[in-house]
Amino acid sequence: MGTTQLETVPEPKYWHLKTVLSEALDSEFSVGEILPNERDLAARFGVARATLRQALEQLELEGRLQRRRGVGTTVAPPRMGVAVGTQQHDWPGAAGDVWQPVDCTREVPPAAVAAALETGEEQPVHIVRRSRTTHGQPVAAELLYIAGTSVPDLSAIDAPSGAARARAVLRELQRLELEGQESDVELGSARADDAKELDRLPGAPVLVVTTRYSTKGRIAVLSVATYRADTCRLTFGDSGGVEIHQDPERRAS
Repeated sequence: MGTTQLETVPEPKYWHLKTVLSEALDSEFSVGEILPNERDLAARFGVARATLRQALEQLELEGRLQRRRGVGTTVAPPRMGVAVGTQQHDWPGAAGDVWQPVDCTREVPPAAVAAALETGEEQPVHIVRRSRTTHGQPVAAELLYIAGTSVPDLSAIDAPSGAARARAVLRELQRLELEGQESDVELGSARADDAKELDRLPGAPVLVVTTRYSTKGRIAVLSVATYRADTCRLTFGDSGGVEIHQDPERRAS
């Protein structure tokens, strides 16, 4: 690779470098290819390593790059669309739900969750942990906070925790009439536990989808789903389901 010096530009240098790097990704690199180390890249473009890191972080945020443990920075594959429908009328765990139960515990939730569920700040709730994969790749992790009053008939269930307990709690939800649900989406940073489950580095960009399920005029379930921002993009419509699908329109580079 030759040496390319950046000209003086009115925009921040890292932002201009991001554009130059993006063009290089399109023309010189293929999906999965490992980028040269920071020292070599900084020398090629004639910038400080701090400027280079800012540009790389922005490209990661936009889904063009991935940082992989023990590998380095690689060119990311096309993002997979996450279609978030607005006409869903199913509880979590209903037929066709692609999330996989992992565990279920009974714990005191964060104060904000307790306020949303209208439980006491020290009152335990059921916390169901689920995961989601596509093409063998982990793409999302979810925590379902379920008020104890929403699933009162669990006394006969032997499993104190684990996937069996999670499935039992979700089965009880199906007895309730779902009146509605609403979702919010925001950009966040992966916590240590989410990062481990999603095979990302702590602090990596993620998309956090918070969904509130209501019955009898109150929130019965609060879902916090964390999606990999480097591999997922959200699309909105009235498709009726939440599904992950490949986007054939986008170029592999």
